[in-house]
Amino acid sequence: MLAELQLNDTVRMRKAHPCGSFEWKVTRLGADIGLECLACGRRVMLTRRELMRRAKSIVPVKPTEGSEKEANPTS
Repeated sequence: MLAELQLNDTVRMRKAHPCGSFEWKVTRLGADIGLECLACGRRVMLTRRELMRRAKSIVPVKPTEGSEKEANPTS
């Protein structure tokens, strides 16, 4: 599940944060995963195993039009 995890992806957790939000943004990748609450801005670090257990779904970040054009030149 976490193999496709990238920076700035949104992770939806199974349980709500005390502020009421389920959505977190990935801010760091490594042995531990850094997350930032999208509602209150709280930052936490979770191990990959703990994140895999707590996460419900991952919403990948959409590529911007500029980066898509650079990757696939049409001329």
